[in-house]
Amino acid sequence: MILAVDTSLGTAVALIEADGAVQARAESPNALGHAEVIGTLLEQVVGADAITHVVAGMGPGPFTGLRIGIATARAFAVGRGLPVVAVPSHFGAALAIIQNEAPETRFAIVTDARRREVAISIFDGLDADGIPNLVERTVLVPRSESEEKLAGIHAIEVATLDGAALARVGARAVAAGRQLADAEPLYLRQPDVTVPGAPKRVS
Repeated sequence: MILAVDTSLGTAVALIEADGAVQARAESPNALGHAEVIGTLLEQVVGADAITHVVAGMGPGPFTGLRIGIATARAFAVGRGLPVVAVPSHFGAALAIIQNEAPETRFAIVTDARRREVAISIFDGLDADGIPNLVERTVLVPRSESEEKLAGIHAIEVATLDGAALARVGARAVAAGRQLADAEPLYLRQPDVTVPGAPKRVS
């Protein structure tokens, strides 16, 4: 049983079985209320099941929202002595598109990065392990320049993430012995809040 937690867009929590079948799922589309809903969503999904891995969606996403999901996944894993599997969130979105639409050519997952910017990742089918084949790494570009960046590649803008698809990517990565992401999240940008400098000396 694999639990997935992602807060790169809204908040998505899902529990799947070893064969990828969905055991339970819960989500909220609110892109700003992660902390308020994530505990409730976990309660709806997690029961007495023997969970073996926890998949954490690593972004791209806003600094604060993304940290809430990752911290929740890590805390849950520590509490149960489970390994955390880091998966880029766009991989989950790509797998859902491939399973539902079966695109025959390259396509781009596009997510709103706010401030009139978008995050773009380009995929081309599945690799030998059944994991979405990333052919161009995630970039952040002004929305007004996105068409030029895509250069005719079919773009699919995603507003919510399928937690079950993210869990399936994690399960396939575990089965193949692969690491898809580092421990460092893929933040769209660093937070605006900064540590204040030392106070000025007054003579």
